[in-house]
Amino acid sequence: MDCRPNIIFIMSDDHAANAISAYGSRINKTPNIDRLALEGARLDHCYVTNSICTPSRATILTGTHTHINGVTTLVTHLDNRLPNVAKHLQRTGYQTAIVGKWHLGEGEKHEPTGFNYWSVVPGQGRYYNPEFIEKDGTKVEQGYVTDITTDKSIAWLENRDEERPFFLMCHHKAPHRPWDPKKEHRELYTEDFPEPETFNDDYTHRAKAAKEAKMRISEDLSYRDIDLINPDDLEEMSKEWSNSFLVPPENLEDYTLKCAITGKEYSFKSQEELKRFKYNRYIRKYVQTIHSIDENVGRLLDWLDEKGLSENTLVIYTSDQGFYLGEHGWYDKRFIYEESFQMPFLVRYPKEIPAGSVCKDMVSNVDFAPSFLDYAATTIPNYMQGRSVREVLKGNAPSDWTDLAYHRYWMNNDSIHHARAHYGIRTHDYKLIYWYYDDLEQPGARPDTLEPEWELFDLANDPLEINNVVDNSEYSEIVAEMTKKLESEMDRIGDVPVHPLS
Repeated sequence: MDCRPNIIFIMSDDHAANAISAYGSRINKTPNIDRLALEGARLDHCYVTNSICTPSRATILTGTHTHINGVTTLVTHLDNRLPNVAKHLQRTGYQTAIVGKWHLGEGEKHEPTGFNYWSVVPGQGRYYNPEFIEKDGTKVEQGYVTDITTDKSIAWLENRDEERPFFLMCHHKAPHRPWDPKKEHRELYTEDFPEPETFNDDYTHRAKAAKEAKMRISEDLSYRDIDLINPDDLEEMSKEWSNSFLVPPENLEDYTLKCAITGKEYSFKSQEELKRFKYNRYIRKYVQTIHSIDENVGRLLDWLDEKGLSENTLVIYTSDQGFYLGEHGWYDKRFIYEESFQMPFLVRYPKEIPAGSVCKDMVSNVDFAPSFLDYAATTIPNYMQGRSVREVLKGNAPSDWTDLAYHRYWMNNDSIHHARAHYGIRTHDYKLIYWYYDDLEQPGARPDTLEPEWELFDLANDPLEINNVVDNSEYSEIVAEMTKKLESEMDRIGDVPVHPLS
């Protein structure tokens, strides 16, 4: 019997660390996800190399940065002939499966490879009665997608070869937009939520990109999609996106909204009151959707307990990137600013990881694949650019472990979010960002007239990233040092700078 550890990798979509109670959430409780922190470790500095769904997933699977695996944007897809971590594990005897969100392309050239079993939703998938694509075709499953993803995962586990270890990637669609909570959870979290300290950020001391982005709750969280619809107003949301339900007034000075389905009106005295309404409705639906994820994490952990597998199973919970929950007035992700840059990462492996430990070392999603291979006693191939975090999680970080996380967002000025291309690094003390506004030939890209711009944040004194100090003479040495670190890291990973080199 092969006694190497089993690996269960649970990943949600757009789940911010600030919406997990183990990270101190002020808006919801996640007792089952918290179990991993209580019985294992919580990582406080886990970061995504490209804060958008498709590139993050490609990096996790291949252990390479986006400029190497070729998946730089939402419209670039993974060539499934490339090597990936599942293929390496499969070759060395692991049973492998992926269930849920794939989002790396569809069709023969992009469907999952390296997996003994796969059942994935097309594109973003639907919350209710979702389609699942499998080797023998597509079928509609009745029920709620988060439950179904777990059902399929457990069914595969029940039918595995018990003599061999397994590697399961359980990928939840939730809590991606449009937020559609399970019917049983729509009475939860009915109170108003505390607003983040930076809720009314006016971007005065920031790069122009911050002000230009169309991700503001006040202005850009629109009535054209079902983001703000009260689920009780609709028996079942059967489409991924839909037409207007909350109709804005013709007169912009009139703060009355009307539900196109029920006729119910919502009246407000000011733009600020309307903004708070939109924030509370958004957050309420978001955390109601997360509640189902938490329940289903509990189901998987309970299954491991019942089968006596908890001791020899590495269990990880993470998200493909972070998400803004009103910080800086935003929703969505994309930026290297902390809330979308940080990935939650909770891990349990009783044989090695001390219960209740907190890791402060820097980790990136490019480190995930080599870590899986390390736990599986499998050779880490030299094409992988990350490092195993196994010793880090034991509390024994190697002396040469780097205090640095790199990020590059390639999509520039898309027609929906207007987010600009940028790259940068974070250390424990500082964050340096270069906004280069590149006019890449991308579908949906808009012409851009903004000039390139640098930002530096002193994280020790400005953890909320409010004041750009790059032009402050007191930081000139820090700017030079961080720029040198940035260029050195880009050289190391083979990424090509576009800023003027020092």
